[in-house]
Amino acid sequence: MIFESYGVEKYLESNVKDSETAIHLIKYDPPPTNQPAAGVGANPHTDKSLLTILDFNLPGLEVLSKDQSQWLPVGPRPGAFTIFVGDQLKAWSNGRLHIAPHKVSMRGEKERYSYALFASPKNEAVVEAPKELVDEEHPLLFRPFKNMDFLRFYYSNIYMDNALQGFAGLAVN
Repeated sequence: MIFESYGVEKYLESNVKDSETAIHLIKYDPPPTNQPAAGVGANPHTDKSLLTILDFNLPGLEVLSKDQSQWLPVGPRPGAFTIFVGDQLKAWSNGRLHIAPHKVSMRGEKERYSYALFASPKNEAVVEAPKELVDEEHPLLFRPFKNMDFLRFYYSNIYMDNALQGFAGLAVN
């Protein structure tokens, strides 16, 4: 759907061929009983993948609003998945797709489980915006880069707020 909506479906097959997936089971322990406020299950972050498909059993997932003024709860919905655009899909779309910072805040006494399917470029694959997504209204925002180079940069600068911009961002006038 994403490729079709931007008129770049001719790139779909090569992007699928150059991608791989990983499934993670993530367990969040409840906060200690002497801790009155919500405990941190996962600090605010964006996913470094292309796309994340998420399923979870308990509330706790929160997404930062687009204007960055508040954290919004995202509850589990039976029969539905939560999908996040990752940093690399933002770069590939030349910034047309928005990434949503998210976190997990733990409350209550139960363990929380998430199943996450991460779709990412293969290590040597180059993430580059198609020429059809670059024009006068949409100047190139990110230089082409290899997935592994971006991940190395991210893990060397783990506390950087916007690793994608720091690694591949171009100055736009």
